[in-house]
Amino acid sequence: MTRRPASVILGIDLDARTMTAPRWTRRRLIRSIPAAATSFAIVGCEGKGTPIVRPATKDGLAAITARIAARATEDGAGAKLHRLFPAPELRHLDPFVLFDDFDVTEPAGFPEHPHRGFEAFTYMIAGAFHHRDNLGNDSEIGPGGTQRFNSGRGARHSEMPGPGPSNRGMQLWVNLVADKKTMAPEYEGIAGADMPVTDRDGLRLRTVAGAGSPVGLHTEVDIVDVQWLADASFTRELSTAHHGLVYVLDGAIDLLGETVSARHAVTLAPGVAEIRAAAGTRLLWLGGRPHGQPIRQRGPFVD
Repeated sequence: MTRRPASVILGIDLDARTMTAPRWTRRRLIRSIPAAATSFAIVGCEGKGTPIVRPATKDGLAAITARIAARATEDGAGAKLHRLFPAPELRHLDPFVLFDDFDVTEPAGFPEHPHRGFEAFTYMIAGAFHHRDNLGNDSEIGPGGTQRFNSGRGARHSEMPGPGPSNRGMQLWVNLVADKKTMAPEYEGIAGADMPVTDRDGLRLRTVAGAGSPVGLHTEVDIVDVQWLADASFTRELSTAHHGLVYVLDGAIDLLGETVSARHAVTLAPGVAEIRAAAGTRLLWLGGRPHGQPIRQRGPFVD
């Protein structure tokens, strides 16, 4: 079968758009998805409207609805990462378009590339990342810090690692509701020292997004970084208004009687979840209010 150009495979004539693709386009190809599955998993991924409110389980406890493994892949200019989704098992989790767990060292990285229609949200776990964009922003953040790049109607940026041996973080693409996709692009960087951190009952809790966080996403999102300082349990409720998942960064957890290991995730039905783990374990709790609108991802654009 004749191989088509990437711009055709992704459903975009990049030269016909306001922005043209650079040599290294961030996520122009979703490399973690097998080629045979690409046209089904990504191209024409219109999706269906998702109810904004879902009923909780009868006993009020959360329930595991799916298990997903993050897949090792490469993106940008030789950048190593583990991609949770998009994947054949899970295209998107409204309002979330993409979830990457990256650890990038020089000279790899993500040179200048275009985006449109969503917010690229980065949370650093170790090392540093340097953001530069065509809006004039030039910002580097370290551990615990965040970068929110709202691409709006269209913008370009680069993301390059610090000089250390590990520059690990999470990048999440959060879809913009339809009437905000034409808004002016914007950037917000917040240092780790300005993020709320609480130690209690053998846990270190970092409020990354949601109530108490200075992060100003345009979608209602709840992200908590939970680190076990001792053997302990963590309990949290997933709202009936949210889609949610738990992603294990390090170690392993016991969640609702099931073991979930590092670089694996489970999606949840609403309710209360109790998570047990040993010292050294770390996870991200993620929840978001779905827009109930189609997610039309075309490579670096979400229209």
